[in-house]
Amino acid sequence: MSRPLARKLRQASGSLAILALLAGCSAHTTISSPSETARINLKDVTRDQSTVQETLPTTSFGNYEFEVVDDNKMPMYGILPLKFNGGYLALDILFFAPAAFFNLREVHPYYEIDHDEGVVRYRDEKGGEWTTYTPTVEEAERARKYFAAHRDDVISQSSTQQ
Repeated sequence: MSRPLARKLRQASGSLAILALLAGCSAHTTISSPSETARINLKDVTRDQSTVQETLPTTSFGNYEFEVVDDNKMPMYGILPLKFNGGYLALDILFFAPAAFFNLREVHPYYEIDHDEGVVRYRDEKGGEWTTYTPTVEEAERARKYFAAHRDDVISQSSTQQ
């Protein structure tokens, strides 16, 4: 192989590696509820809608707490189950190991939070089979505390602005 061709191949593979790492920084998800009156909120994302479409950053250690409020029912709290990115781990090891601290887990493309049954369903392909997850008591309490503190922050900010 000629030197100029080898150099171009190295440059191209380096560019592809950088693009792969940058593409691995976020994932798009759709979170819905079977109830049209439900309002879904995520950590750092307040939507108050029954369907949320959002691009969320990948994470290695963080979680996405959620809150579902539906009319006169008690709110449902929990943490979204995330999927492990084995491919990102391989790229991190090969090209930039410190990235493993940021991108080992991401949201699944599809979630359905069923407030009435108290479960989270998720899948990786549209029309695929759902996997059902029941948030633990500890996860629900953690999410409840997060949203309670967030509401307190919003109330205190609005009262200081008046």
